[in-house]
Amino acid sequence: MEQAPPDPERRLQPAPLEPLGHPDAGLEAVVGEEVEGARDEGSGDGTMTENNFWLKKIEISVSEAEKRTGRNAMNMQETYTAYLIETRSVEHIDGQSVLTDSLWRRYSEFELLRNYLLVYYPHVVVPPLPEKRAEFVWHKLSADNMDPDFVERRRIGLENFLLRVASHPILCRDKIFYLFLTQADSRLKALNATFRVKNPDKRFTELKHYSDELQSVISHLLRVRARVADRLYGVYKVHGNYGRVFSEWSAIEKEMGDGLQSAGHHMDVYASSIDDILEDEEHYADQLKEYLFYAEALRAVCRKHELMQYDLEMAAQDLASKKQQCEELATGTVRTFSLKGMTTKLFGQETPEQREARIKVLEEQINEGEQQLKSKNLEGREFVKNAWADIERFKEQKNRDLKEALISYAVMQISMCKKGIQVWTNAKECFSKM
Repeated sequence: MEQAPPDPERRLQPAPLEPLGHPDAGLEAVVGEEVEGARDEGSGDGTMTENNFWLKKIEISVSEAEKRTGRNAMNMQETYTAYLIETRSVEHIDGQSVLTDSLWRRYSEFELLRNYLLVYYPHVVVPPLPEKRAEFVWHKLSADNMDPDFVERRRIGLENFLLRVASHPILCRDKIFYLFLTQADSRLKALNATFRVKNPDKRFTELKHYSDELQSVISHLLRVRARVADRLYGVYKVHGNYGRVFSEWSAIEKEMGDGLQSAGHHMDVYASSIDDILEDEEHYADQLKEYLFYAEALRAVCRKHELMQYDLEMAAQDLASKKQQCEELATGTVRTFSLKGMTTKLFGQETPEQREARIKVLEEQINEGEQQLKSKNLEGREFVKNAWADIERFKEQKNRDLKEALISYAVMQISMCKKGIQVWTNAKECFSKM
């Protein structure tokens, strides 16, 4: 559920900020009552304590996918896929054996979990989910969301998402994540808001641009790969025609028949091998897609920073306005047009007692605003520190994963070419024996 946009009047010409380092502010995220209740049941900060934490001691798997039919919120019948999450203890905890837990989740529930993690851990690069709909597919693969091959790939992607979260040093300790794995009735809501800031942090701006470029590059790479797969599939299958022609030819030749028949057999094998090759390629394509969606996770961190920066700018603007009002009351001069100034001109000056009372109230508000601004700056600096620490961790993970995926893909292409060379080498030997 999306949050209503901020009051447009708050966006008008925010006053310049004093130099405060890298200012940021907190976010009062709107999350459903069920989430708040679940967090209250755990430790006070919503994370599991060391005594209760055992996510690192369990095995997590998404073992099955099942097509189901039910009614949605509009009471309309719909068909969807449910996924079976199984958790099993790999060792005894406190001398007691923990039984295997299992429950069914829809893809939309995984989305709710990830949205929750984005809101409550804004400094973390939250792992992405696999694609909701089939994209970047070549013609042999179905774009139907209920296609068994697509459902199986998404099952593997959802399992990978849970394992990524469970292995994250911060996310793995979250109480809601634990309930997601063990209780079927946990429901999450999240916040999505866009703010316009006057003084954005250059580092987060560059990170946002990088995430856009990363998504664009990987999208183009996947499209190229899909086109190559289409052409490759056709080339391999056309080689099956060699096999048919050589077999027909062998029937009318006595001395050349055996050689032609053997060469035709090699061509048939070569033509049929493309199905397994492209099936293996899908695995590497899914690895690239994961980082396609990680780009959105990076943008979510940037949006959170923008929101906090905007909140700080509004707090600083409000504080500057109160200081100006206090100064005007103390000196009796009005530097800007205001409704209060017009009222004073029309109905006369305030009494000294009234002015002193107003000054006292403003001074109290200024002191409170300064404390809040200081707190927001400290919170913002902590956010930047935590965010960049996790971004550095993500960069190392990204570099390692993509390097391995690209090398493996290149090795597979080399192996495929070698098989093609071997097929024609065998065919050459068959022709030589004629």
